[in-house]
Parts: sequence; C-alpha cells; structure tokens
Amino acid sequence: MQGQEFWVQKDDLRKFEFHDVELAPLAAGDVRFRIDHFAFTANNVTYGAVGEMIGYWKFFPTGKDGWGKIPVWGFANVEASNAEGIDVGERVYGYFPMATHLDVTPAKITKNGFRDGATHRADLPPIYNEYMRVANIDGHDAALEDRLALLRPLYATSYLIVDFLEDNDFFGAEQIVICSASSKTAIGFAQLLAEGAAAGRKIVGLTSSGNREFVAGLGAYDQVATYDAIADDIAKRPTVYVDMAGNAETRGALHHHLKDEIKYGCGVGITHWDKGGAANDLPGPRPQMFFAPGQIEKRRKDWGRGVVEGKIADAVDRLTRQSTSWMDVIVGEGPDAVAQVYSAMVEGKISPREGRILSL
Repeated sequence: MQGQEFWVQKDDLRKFEFHDVELAPLAAGDVRFRIDHFAFTANNVTYGAVGEMIGYWKFFPTGKDGWGKIPVWGFANVEASNAEGIDVGERVYGYFPMATHLDVTPAKITKNGFRDGATHRADLPPIYNEYMRVANIDGHDAALEDRLALLRPLYATSYLIVDFLEDNDFFGAEQIVICSASSKTAIGFAQLLAEGAAAGRKIVGLTSSGNREFVAGLGAYDQVATYDAIADDIAKRPTVYVDMAGNAETRGALHHHLKDEIKYGCGVGITHWDKGGAANDLPGPRPQMFFAPGQIEKRRKDWGRGVVEGKIADAVDRLTRQSTSWMDVIVGEGPDAVAQVYSAMVEGKISPREGRILSL
C-alpha cells in the first residue's frame, strides 16, 4: 500500500518534492491515520522558517539530510488500528505532516483524546503531540471543520498572547502595535483586545499599503498604519509591539522610531520569512520570541489542567464563527493544488481574505 508525502528543503523553503512511500505493516500498538484535510497558512511557513531553532522538523522526520516535512493542523480518520480502545473510523483533530498518512503510537488514552508516544516525539512540546477525538469534543460543529483547521491553532496563539500580556500588565504600555495586521493570528489577537482586554490601550495595526483597506474593514484596530510610514503614523508613547512578520527592516524602523518607548517586543511569527535578520544593536529592549506551548504549560500549573484549554476553546469557537464575515475558505485537492498553494504562501501571494484547505 502506498502513500504520498510533501517534503521541503530546509535551507530554501521554495524548493519541494512529492514522495511516494510504501506504507509498512502497522506495528503492534500503533494507529494509522488517513489524513483527510489540513489547513495551510503563513503560520506553517513560520514552522519551516524556524524549524531548526525551535524543533519543528523533529516531529515528522524524512530520514534524508536537508529535507523536512512542514507540520500542519487538520483532521484525519483512523484507517487501521492495533491499539486497544481506538477503533477504525474514528475521527481526530491534531498535528500532521503534509501527507496522506501518519502512524502514531497512542499513549495516555482518554475518552477525549490521546498522545503520540513515539520515542522521537517524547521530548517535544506536549501540545503538539495530542490528538482530540472529534466525537467527544463538546459542541463540535462538523460544518466548521475547515475553519477550525485554519483558525484553531492560530486563535489559540492569539488568546495566549493576550493572556501573556495581561499577566504582565502589558509591560506598562499605552498602545499595542501589531505587525502583519492582516495575518489570521493578528486578527484574532486584535479582536480579543478589542473585546476589552486592551483596557483603554490603543490598538494599532501595521500592514502593507495593499492590505490597508482590508485591515481597516475588520473593525478590530483603532488605527491602521503602513510599513512605509511608521515614523509618521505611530505615536511616540509607551508601546508593546507584537510581531507576526519577522521583518528585520520593519522591526528596526519601530525600534529607531520609538526607542525607549518600546516596553516589550514580542516576536510571534515570520510571515515575511525571507526578510528576517538579527535583533542586535536596536534601541530599546531586545525583542523576545513568544512560544505558545510555554504559556499553556504555565497556565496549566497556575490554574490546573483543563482550565486554559477551556478558555482557549471558548475564544476559538467565538472568533471562528465571526470569521465568516471576512474569510473565504478555498479547498484544494491533490499534488497540483498543494504545490500551487504552498508556493504562493511562501511568496506571500495569498490574499488575507482566503483560508486554504488542502489534502493529498
């Protein structure tokens, strides 16, 4: 029996290959997923761009030096099972490679889900190793699966950034500047702030001139500024910036304009993955990378397991339903569709109004 996988070159994300693979006999205790569909967003490009630094390449190794499988979020069905308590036909939500199949070794099995206990994933962040059993997700709406695949991981990050900043009283800032304001994680973050979390602080969306109208139309930002007018558009006042873009030029412009008015710089994504650079020798505090699993683990210790997950689920459900007002879901199937969407996303040519769902 054959499957198919999508590999990318780690040091040049523009290069990719499709590989037909022979599926080995399923090992004792393992489960084989047939991946139904997955989301592909700029967040997945970030996984590739920082794959070596944070370890994203380790989840689904290719066995070939220099090549990796970019992780994605989506839904799958159990095609075969040698694990007691997990039946063929079960549907799960979780973290997958861009492929047709994935074998996992279920551990810590509960009615709500299980964890892949494969040895090579043992030291990786637990949140990425967990698979949710769809039949037991409270309030799961099958009609929203495409949107959930697209937005759940992004909006979970949006919630956790808000929680992190609230936990630190926004570092004393009076305004919050959000770079790459048209990105889906930024939109969720801004919407949560606009619901009241910003507590009177000004929410500034920073975007390209081409996306300015779209960002302004979302209604989540108090002000929309453009990359080419940072010094003119952004007031000099105590500021936290949240950077979804990872563009060294933009980051430098903010620091040189605001200087010590920057109270905290929070790096989240790299939508401008090919325009990164060192954060050395900038006025103001050195930017810090935000790692969502770390905030989850902190809150699990603070609040007890299950509380932060419930808060995330509530926020994700609310914001996902709101996304029908601004995001169109576009579905593509097969290698040609995957190749086209992947290349366009890497080059930054996908409209922020579009949410792309793919399958092999």
